[in-house]
Amino acid sequence: MSRAPWASDPAHSRGRRFGEPPAPTRSAFQRDRDRIVHSTAFRRLVYKTQVFLNHEGDLFRTRLTHSLEVAQLGRSIARSLRLDEDLVEAIALAHDLGHTPFGHAGQDVLHDCMARHGGFEHNLQSLRVVDCLEHRYADFDGLNLCFETREGVLKRCSRAQARHIDSLEPGGVGRRFLDRTQPGLEAQLCNLADEIAYNAHDIDDGVRSGLLTFDQLRQVPLFARFHDAALREHPVLAHGGRRLLYESIRRMLSQQVYDVIGATAAAIEAAAPADAAEARRAGPLVRFSPAMRAASTELKRFLFRSLYRHPQVMETTSRARRVVRELFDAYVASPNEMPADFAGSPLRHRAVCDYIAGMTDRFAIREHERLTGQRMF
Repeated sequence: MSRAPWASDPAHSRGRRFGEPPAPTRSAFQRDRDRIVHSTAFRRLVYKTQVFLNHEGDLFRTRLTHSLEVAQLGRSIARSLRLDEDLVEAIALAHDLGHTPFGHAGQDVLHDCMARHGGFEHNLQSLRVVDCLEHRYADFDGLNLCFETREGVLKRCSRAQARHIDSLEPGGVGRRFLDRTQPGLEAQLCNLADEIAYNAHDIDDGVRSGLLTFDQLRQVPLFARFHDAALREHPVLAHGGRRLLYESIRRMLSQQVYDVIGATAAAIEAAAPADAAEARRAGPLVRFSPAMRAASTELKRFLFRSLYRHPQVMETTSRARRVVRELFDAYVASPNEMPADFAGSPLRHRAVCDYIAGMTDRFAIREHERLTGQRMF
């Protein structure tokens, strides 16, 4: 299927920060995707928390499996909308590279620890990973990804942070937050695929963990609609169980994908952008319908209230926060406890932050026990 005029075109990319000759057999966006898959930060995602710590169960999602699910959903939608599938996949696979151990708990603690040293935000850290912290090439730090991939990785950014980024890279990936324009349609799509993926798999993991029940979920209209439809068509599933859960989630996912395709196609038709640049100026075009947006928001609120703030999750989160904070204090006091690349940095607090942010859950737990003598998990 041919690429739409408003899609990002790898042949007309805004390029890389360090010039490189093109690859003979791959587009620029394919090359980005491949570099991300081979990166150290990508491999670490397999042992980084989504909601449940990795050691709490072999079948719970991790940041890696989440990223793969976002990539799958993104590619499916991109194909229907004739966007660049390789760019969508590259952004999806890279969007969580900067996430800390222990999920958002780790991020919040690092932000507190770095309050007087520039703060911490995982979207900015993901960009930092692909721009600076991966050391795989002789000619440059980072992965030297295309502008379009990097802008998709930087999902959120404050104006103060954007001004700082723009001072270092005038007109670069921070500029749109100052001009209040949108990223390319592929980046917009990844943002929505991310939401669709984590809502669905957090339901699955929540039920698997025993923290969510079918009775609770049936109070959420979006889930109840597909749960009840599955039962009408397959009464044998009335006893509940995994098959009913999977059938309900599968139907919900499919409907959300079709909704995004329909609503986005209509928005693009109304805006009629001539090319990718015009699409960026047209406002957010990749979207849910109003009804699906309201339903998805209601589901997110339910998950926040019933799963993410469940006492069992919060108890684990409390211990995780303590691990990260005490690791930070220990490394600031004794930087030589870190590898030489980090210990020798003149920006001690940022180096400590980078080192901890790159840890897996289990490595952070082991390091904390080594440095403090305490076993937290």
